[in-house]
Amino acid sequence: MTENTPTAALSAVGTSIWLDDLSRERINSGGLQKLIAERNVVGVTTNPTIFASALAKGEAYDVQVAHLAAASKTVTEAVFEITTTDVANASDIFRPIFDSTGGQDGRVSIEVEPGFAHDAVATSAQAKQLWATVGRPNAMIKIPATVEGLEAITETIGSGISVNVTLIFSLERHREVINAYLTGLEQAKAAGHDLSAIHSVASFFVSRVDTEINNRLDAIGTPEAIALKSKAGIANARLAYQVFEQAFDSERAKGLLAAGAHVQRPLWASTGVKDPTLPDTLYVTELAVANVVNTMPEKTLEATFDHGVIDGDQVTGNYDDANAVLDALDALGISYEEVTALLEKEGVEKFIVSWNELLDTVTAALESANGEVAK
Repeated sequence: MTENTPTAALSAVGTSIWLDDLSRERINSGGLQKLIAERNVVGVTTNPTIFASALAKGEAYDVQVAHLAAASKTVTEAVFEITTTDVANASDIFRPIFDSTGGQDGRVSIEVEPGFAHDAVATSAQAKQLWATVGRPNAMIKIPATVEGLEAITETIGSGISVNVTLIFSLERHREVINAYLTGLEQAKAAGHDLSAIHSVASFFVSRVDTEINNRLDAIGTPEAIALKSKAGIANARLAYQVFEQAFDSERAKGLLAAGAHVQRPLWASTGVKDPTLPDTLYVTELAVANVVNTMPEKTLEATFDHGVIDGDQVTGNYDDANAVLDALDALGISYEEVTALLEKEGVEKFIVSWNELLDTVTAALESANGEVAK
């Protein structure tokens, strides 16, 4: 991997760089391998939005779509086969990193259908189906951190499957996610699973918090309110890291770690800057710390590589300042609980919209392929 670059410096701090994007064109062209070699990328995350975008562009999926159309696959079956094929192939590319890091990195995440976000049974069932179909030990199944998702996380971890918990916005939900993970590990241990083979990350969303709270601060409009803009997302994430430290310092966690289990690393998600007036590496440089993942869209990754300034741990010494930000927001009447609950609700809804766009894209592709066959 490249040395003496900002991405190398970030990796040296202990932050794993995962790309928040995947497409067959990126896999087939060698572009993914190039990012591993030149940008210190050690993993990939996907979601319905990413797949919808990938399917809408280029011809990389045409051959598989034609085969699926000829086999009279339904659109849901086709989406399942297309996405699991991409994740399996990307997992093969990342396998050397998976092996060299003892399974910590080299991960490729695939998400359960967002429509199952409030159905624990359906989520658990599809998580197992995705895991079995991808058939790679370095895959990771994404499950949203809804109330129902917590139950599915425990069930999936308890079955020996690695999980990327997504859509976490609040500190309290983060604590519940960690508890769900530890409970799953306890169940896995009781069932005789090898705890060392189970990994998990807790995806804590950053920029969306700022977007929502900034709108509320603008509405208030006072100098005190404006001074707090774009501070909540980083403060919230820093306190999530404190939750992580405290949770895995408990006797319960220590017992599982002694039995071979791993900590559930925080993952910084939604790290692309939405406000063009902010530094484009803000959610990377200000959240550099050991034992985390930062999953970046390519634009943020390239900005970090080009001009990111990595100055060591920016998290653990800033808990008091982070608490002060949240206290100041509360004093202005901005409800943390209301904001984070809204963001979770909107997050699920956005993924459902993207999922439906993905279904529409694949439906059109299948129909086009069937039309070609008819000719």
